[in-house]
Amino acid sequence: MQKTYDRTETRPRLAFMSILLPFLKLGLTSFGGPIAHLGYFRTEFVSRRKWLDDSAYADLVALCQFLPGPASSQVGFSIGLMRGGLLGGLAAWLGFTLPSALVLMLFAYGLAGFDTPLAQGALHGLKVVAVAVIAQAIWGMARQLSPDRPRIAIAVTGVVAVVFLGGVGGQLTAIAIGAFAGLWFCQDLMPAGDGTPHAPFASPIPRIAALVVLLLAVALLFLLPAISAAGFGGHGLALFDAFYRAGALVFGGGHVVLPLLQVSVVQPGWISGDDFLAGYGAAQAVPGPLFTFAAYLGAANGIAPNGWLGAAIALVGIFLPGLLLILGTLPFWERLRRHAMARAILSGVNAAVVGLLAAALYDPVWVSAITGPRDFALALICFMLLAAWKMQPWVVVLLSACGGMLLAIPGLAAG
Repeated sequence: MQKTYDRTETRPRLAFMSILLPFLKLGLTSFGGPIAHLGYFRTEFVSRRKWLDDSAYADLVALCQFLPGPASSQVGFSIGLMRGGLLGGLAAWLGFTLPSALVLMLFAYGLAGFDTPLAQGALHGLKVVAVAVIAQAIWGMARQLSPDRPRIAIAVTGVVAVVFLGGVGGQLTAIAIGAFAGLWFCQDLMPAGDGTPHAPFASPIPRIAALVVLLLAVALLFLLPAISAAGFGGHGLALFDAFYRAGALVFGGGHVVLPLLQVSVVQPGWISGDDFLAGYGAAQAVPGPLFTFAAYLGAANGIAPNGWLGAAIALVGIFLPGLLLILGTLPFWERLRRHAMARAILSGVNAAVVGLLAAALYDPVWVSAITGPRDFALALICFMLLAAWKMQPWVVVLLSACGGMLLAIPGLAAG
């Protein structure tokens, strides 16, 4: 008989703190991005604590890779959900998310004091390292998500759509093209079964409630911009809408959120392009999910609500759609994952976001950060340290900040 997993295995009196504390430890120590986070989760909750077995964990990872949103945070939320119900899911999300969110919010508060030449050099180094981080992400994602001619073509089409159409429209067009092209060209590339060993598990919410949650997730995607455009809610609602939309449309990894957020917060003038890239570089140096970059943007945006309240609005906004989708699809995943059509659509979307991220590598990342041959050399060194030497990203970020400071010294910057 197959083993099922549900929250009945939890002792309610201990649920919240017993879930919060291990996730808080991971939120303080989990460097290396979403793939590394999944490894940390397996070590902690499968091997050490035995909250679930490898087959159930593989099933969760498959679901979270299928959905838009931050995969590692969704896996963590799912583990907490299965262990302690909705309260357990909240405990897991808070523990894993808050450490890096607080650090990035504090960085936003201190950004105004970075007005000396050396401090400006450090900030420029953070912008330069973003070039290397995004280039490495594209390289790894392209090898995994665009391994054949049809998906390479989809990725290139995504670049063309973003470059020629621009803005959110170009990004949505690229994703839509990827979905249709995947359905048309990629079904023959999908095996009859995905080969992932799995154990079905019980969801803590019934299917009717799950359908309501799914409808809510989709409704918010359309209602929030309509309400905001009608003049209700002021900048607070516009801020929440921008980050909710970004979180709802991210396929293929946390780095893909960069172009979505750039369109949402830089183009309207809420934050400057330089401060945007400096914060993105700083986000590479902290543990936990990359989506906590939203806390920095919410705090640093130039229109109230900003500061800690703006950080909270942005943080909840960007994570909410991914968590709602987990709640809504968990009861149906066992059946959905068996359909080759669904996996073909996802394959095309993932190839399209490789193109979307490649377009973002040029604009805004490259054009804002690389102003001369010295910047190019620093970016190339950072890429080598990440891709060839496999150095931890936070170490490379610190080295790039130091390199930016050196380049800011008048004698070295001259010539």
